[in-house]
Formats: sequence, C-alpha cells, structure tokens
Amino acid sequence: MAAADCITLPYAATGAFSGLLTDYIAGSPALAPFYHRRPELAAFQAQIEEKQAAYSPEARQRLVADLRAQYAELGGEVPPAVAANLDLLAKATTFTITTGHQLNLFTGPLYFVYKIVTAIKLSQQLKAEYPQYDFVPVYWLATEDHDFAEINHFQLFGKTLSWAGPGEGRLGGPVGRLPLDGLAEEILSQLPPEVPAAFKDAYASSTTLSEATRKLATSLFGSYGLVCLDADRPALKQALKPLLKQEIQGQLSNQAVQATNAQLTAAGYKPQVYSRPLNLFFLTDEGKRERLEPDAAPGADCTQVTVRGTSRCHSQAELLALAEAEPVRFSPNVVLRPVYQEILMPNLAYIGGGAEVAYWFQLKGVFEEFGVTYPIVLPRNSAMYLSRANAGKLRKLGVGTRDVFKPLAELKKQVGAQLGQEEITLADQQAALAAAYQQVQDLAQRLDPTLVKAVAAEAQKATGALAGLEKRLAKASEAKHETAYSQLTALKDKLFPEGGLQERTDNVLSVLLNNPGFIDQLLHCFEPLTLVFAVMEEG
Repeated sequence: MAAADCITLPYAATGAFSGLLTDYIAGSPALAPFYHRRPELAAFQAQIEEKQAAYSPEARQRLVADLRAQYAELGGEVPPAVAANLDLLAKATTFTITTGHQLNLFTGPLYFVYKIVTAIKLSQQLKAEYPQYDFVPVYWLATEDHDFAEINHFQLFGKTLSWAGPGEGRLGGPVGRLPLDGLAEEILSQLPPEVPAAFKDAYASSTTLSEATRKLATSLFGSYGLVCLDADRPALKQALKPLLKQEIQGQLSNQAVQATNAQLTAAGYKPQVYSRPLNLFFLTDEGKRERLEPDAAPGADCTQVTVRGTSRCHSQAELLALAEAEPVRFSPNVVLRPVYQEILMPNLAYIGGGAEVAYWFQLKGVFEEFGVTYPIVLPRNSAMYLSRANAGKLRKLGVGTRDVFKPLAELKKQVGAQLGQEEITLADQQAALAAAYQQVQDLAQRLDPTLVKAVAAEAQKATGALAGLEKRLAKASEAKHETAYSQLTALKDKLFPEGGLQERTDNVLSVLLNNPGFIDQLLHCFEPLTLVFAVMEEG
C-alpha cells in the first residue's frame, strides 16, 4: 500500500471525539493527575521496570498455564505465531499490550478490529525499540458482561442481523457462557454466500459465545500472534482472592472513585461510569450475574443479592468464606475489571476507545488502593475507510479527504462553488426592506401612532415573503446541480452512518469482502503513538 493511500488529521479536526480525549492527546495539564505515564515510546522503559518488579513468577505461571488450557479446549492447531507468543509469555522478559472488547457477534463495529490492530502494531514497535524484551498483543474478552442486548446484533450492508439468544431463562448471566442455540437459523442462514467460511465456522463449531469469539478472533489475527484471554476461569479467579477480601471488608474502590470523580468534575470533566458501594457482582446458582448491594442500615451486616425478584442476605463472614472457597462466584464490575486484568497479566498498556480512556481516568486511585501497577492508557487508532469507488466519487465532486468531516450544508456550498452555482442570498434586499419600513413606521409614529402596529405587521409579512422567495430561488439554483448534491448526500450517509463515524456502525465484513488485504492495510497505516485520526483509501 502506498503512503498516499493513508492520510492523517488531528482528532479534534473530526469533531467526533470528546473534549477529555482531545485534551489528553494534546497533553493538557488538567488531566495529568488522572494517569501514570503518557503514551509515548520513551515512557515504556520505566513502565517495563515497574511492572517487572511487581509481577510475580507465580502470576505468570498461572496465566500461561490457563492460556494453554484455553487453547487446548478450543481444539485444532494453534497458529504458530500464537504458540510462539505463549512460549514467550513464560519468560520474565515478556510483557503484554492489551485491548478489551465485548463479545459482539461477528466482531460488531469496525472499531473492534481497530483496537486489536493497534495492539498488534504497538507490540511490533516496542520490540523494535526494546529488542531485549518481548511484547505480546492480547485481546481480553469481556465474557463476564451480562448486557446481551448490546452484543446480539451487527450491521451488514445496511441490514441489522440479530440473535434472540438461547432463551429468556438463559439470559442475565455472563454472556461468554451462553450456548449458541438458535444462532444458526437466525444469523448464519441469513449471511451472504460470499462471507468467508471462517466467520461461519467459528460459530457453527462452537458451543458457547466465548469459544466462538476466540475462534473468530484467532482466524482473523492468529497469524499476527494475537493471544485471546477469557478471564472467567476458576484457576484465574484465584488471583482475585486478595482483592475480593479487601473490597468486601473495606469497599475501597468506591471511596477511591468518588474522590477522583470530585477532582475530575472540578477540572471540568464528567465522570464516565458509575461506581457502586461494592463494585462486585455475584454469580448465582441459577447462572445470573447479580449486584452485591450492602444494607445501608446502621450496623447492618447484610449484603443483598437479588435473584428472580427476591433478595437474600449474606453476612460479611459468608461472603469472605465464599471468596476464599469459590472466587469464581464473584465477578468484577467496570470499576474493578481493569484491576483484575492488571493483576493477571504482565501488562504495560491498555488500548481503548474514548469512553474507555475516560473511565480509566476514574481508576488511578483504585489501583493505588490495591497496590496494582497502573498501565499506560492509550487511545486506540481511529479511522475512516474509503473504498476505491467512494474515493473516486469524492474526487469527481472535488471534495478533499479532510473536507468530508464538514457539515453537509457547508460541503454543498463548496461543491456548488466549484460547479459554478451562484450563491443565492437576499440579505441586502432584506436590509433595504427593513430600512424602508422603518421610515414608514417613523412616519406613522408622527402622524398617527395607532398605525404603528399595522405598519409592523406589514413589514413582517413583506420580510417573510422575501425570505420565501430566497428559498425558492436557492432551490432553483440548486436544482441545476441536483445530481451532484444527491451523490454528495449519499456519500455523507455512507461515510457517516446514522450521523456518526463509520467505525461505530459498519462491520469488518463490509470491507473484507471487497478488500481481503484490509487488515494488512490497517497495520501499514496505523501509528499507535502518534495519536492522530487516519483516513484510509482502498489500496
């Protein structure tokens, strides 16, 4: 792919990202208290040294042993690059670069792919800069999330494909454990025949959503060495015991988040996620993931777990005993999940979208409370993809790549000017009309003040009539170039579906079917640490 096929522009220039994210990228001093180290190449040496000192050989052995078990359970041959990275992870000089995502069907929106490519590319760049160490890209599967409605659909060629799930009684628990009942009929049978077999096989050959997602991610990224991790595992949850006990006894995380939220608010930023008094879920015998809610009554030793509309009280002693005997029964929520992740892995950086960066900034104090190394927080690469056909249409209209982010009305004016369309405005005439009626109103005031209202009414009618004429004249002028404007509108809708960035709606299949080399193009284009938005044209 030629360099000309990929251009970049500042995130702020797109108008599509939060002030917190653009301020972080710009290095705003106001955000400095909320992270540990900047996402810069030179910062990784200190991050490596800190993590190496904190990460125990026992933690590494636990991680590698369970990862090997997970890949063995998937069956089939482990891609050579993945097998090599599993071997490297056993070494004290190997570290991970992690991104995480929900188990969206068929990868969901494009930014799932962008996250993983960012992790892979950064791992490659770190190896080049620090050859004495090794770096493994990891996809952390959000298998313990229970919001099925967020993951049970995806869009392909303007059509939404949805899965009803394995039955109402099976929902409400960790989505990674869900069986795939009904998915073949509702999704696989609806796919276009040109969809690569790997996408269909991942689901057809699996028994749970976690298994299918790992197979699909491995088929897409296994040749690049991506390691997929499902942390909803009894052996891995053993690492949670100290955290569980501290949280149950002291509710440390909520106190830390509340203090940080106050600082964020004072700095002019809105906290992204809500922290609870106890940031843990409990996995019930029925397979549900239910909140743990401490009783607010003074002196109460009761934590409620609600199952099927009824609450059961657990004493602190009962919860501590369960945490010791069955830590797998507990599930961290959005506040503690990042801490669990960093306990498990020799991780240096977490790669996430703008909303994730925002909530990680709420958590630095939580990491400090639990004595866990806080990673470098890196915004994922973000991009717009232009097919060869769409790029050609833009050029034909005379619209530059950076111009596409302008509002449609502004773009129409730009295209109209290039096509020789006269800009229609009757502003001068409106001013002259207002001046004329003002003279009449002044005359009425002198001769008969009762006529002032009548003059004002006539002035309003005349102003409205002139405005209506302006619209008609503008429409007549625009009609001369209606084909160009229709093409421009269709392009804006295509590149900004539902008014948002393409990466938040379109699925990777919409690109891969016409461009099998898409992932390689992304790897060529993305530069994780430059923190810029990319516009890619099909190579």
